[in-house]
Amino acid sequence: MIIGGRRASFLLFVGDIAAFALSLYLTLWVRYGDAPTAAALAPYVLPFSFLFALWILVFYSAGLYSKRLALFPSRLPDALLYTQLANIVFAALFFFLVPTFGIAPKTILLLYFLVSLAVIYLWRLTLYPRLSLPRTRECAALIAEGPEADELYAEVNGNPRYGVRFCARLAGGTLESGAALRRELERASASILVADIAHRDAERILPLVYALARADGRYPFVPFEDMYEEVFDRIPLSQLGHAWFLANVAPETPLVYAVVKRAIDVVGGLVMGLVTLAAAPFIAAANALEGPGPLFITQDRIGKNGTRMTSCKFRSMRENLSASGEWVNEGQNRVTKVGAFLRKTSLDEFPQCVNVLKGELSLVGPRNDIRGLAKRLREALPYYEARYLVVPGITGWAQINQQYEPGNASPQSIEETKTRLAYDFYYLKHRSLGLDLIIALKTVKRMFFRVSS
Repeated sequence: MIIGGRRASFLLFVGDIAAFALSLYLTLWVRYGDAPTAAALAPYVLPFSFLFALWILVFYSAGLYSKRLALFPSRLPDALLYTQLANIVFAALFFFLVPTFGIAPKTILLLYFLVSLAVIYLWRLTLYPRLSLPRTRECAALIAEGPEADELYAEVNGNPRYGVRFCARLAGGTLESGAALRRELERASASILVADIAHRDAERILPLVYALARADGRYPFVPFEDMYEEVFDRIPLSQLGHAWFLANVAPETPLVYAVVKRAIDVVGGLVMGLVTLAAAPFIAAANALEGPGPLFITQDRIGKNGTRMTSCKFRSMRENLSASGEWVNEGQNRVTKVGAFLRKTSLDEFPQCVNVLKGELSLVGPRNDIRGLAKRLREALPYYEARYLVVPGITGWAQINQQYEPGNASPQSIEETKTRLAYDFYYLKHRSLGLDLIIALKTVKRMFFRVSS
C-alpha cells in the first residue's frame, strides 16, 4: 500500500517491544545499583515476556497503533500515561495471582513504571516521528471530482506522514487525449495515477488511464476508492451502486466465520447478562433519586433484512419514544443524569443480552435504528437498507471511528448518518473475525480509556 500504514504499525510494534525490554534492563540497573548480568535477568524473562504480550494488546485496545493518532499528536502523552499506568496495574494483578516466580515485584513495578514511561515517551514522541517520517513523498496525480475527492486531497497533502502527496488535481471532463494527460503528469512530475473510475466521466477517461497505467506501464494506477478507504477507513458514498454491492458484499456468510462469531456472541451475551443483573439494583436506586420513571425501556428496532425486533435497554432518557422519528436534539426528550453515565459507560446497552442470545443481535455489526427513525432515513438516503444485509450489532465500525454529538452513541442528523453509512459499508465489505476483534478491542478502549480512535 502506498500510504505505508502497515510498515508504520510494524515499526511501532517492534519499537514498543524494544522499549519494554530496555525499560526492564534499566529498572534492574537502578534497583540494584549495577548493570544486571544474564543470571540476574533470568528470573524476569518468562513473566515479563508474558506481560510484554499483554501490554501490547492493551496498547492496541487503547488506540496507540491507530493511524489517526498521528493526526492528533497532542493527545499522545496522556494516552501513553494512562495506558502504561493500566499496564502496571495488570502486572501487579498478574504477580499477585501467579506468585510462583519467586521475585518481589512491588519496588520493581514502581521503578519500572517511571523508567518505562520515560523510555516510551522518548521512543514514541521523539525517535519514532523521525524514523517514520518519509524522507521523500511520491508525487501522484488525482483524477477525481466532488466533496470526497476534495476531502482526500486535503487530508493527504496536509499530513506529511503519508508517503505520497498529490502534485496535480485533474478533472476528467477536461482531458481530451492520452497525450494531454501525459503532458499534465510530466509537468507535475507525478509517478502515480489515482483516478475515480466510477465517476460519470469515467467512460471517456478509462482508455487514457489504461494506456498510461497498463499499456505504457509508466504510471502505477491506484483506484480512488482504495486510497480513500485506506486513509479514512470508510467507503466513499459516491462509489455506491448496485454493481458495488454485487462485487463487494458476499451474499452468504462463510460457515467458519458464522459459527465462531455466534459462539463469541453467546459467551458475550452471558457475560452481559451477569453484568446487567449485578448493575440493575444500583441503577434503579440512582434513577429513583433523580426522578420517576421505569428502570428498563423497550424499543422497536430493525433486524437483519429489515425484520422487526424488540430490544430492552436501561432507560437513559426522560421518556421512551420508541416509535419516534426524532433525534435527541430535535425534541424535549433529554438524556437524564444517570442516563448520561450509562451511555458514557455503555451500560445502557447491556440488557440487550437477551437479543444477542436469541440471535437477533450480534456483539459486532452495524448498529440498528429505531423503526420510526429508520423510515425517515430510508426515505432520505439511497442504499440505507443495505446496512441490514447482516445481523446488526451493539457496537460496530462506525461506533469506534465516528465522533457523534456528546452523550450520543448514534447519529443526530442526516449528515452524521451519511458518514455512519460510509463506515457501515466498509464493514460490510471487509467483515471478518479479525475486523470484529479490532472493533471489540476499540470498544473496550472507548469504554475504559476514553482515548480518541
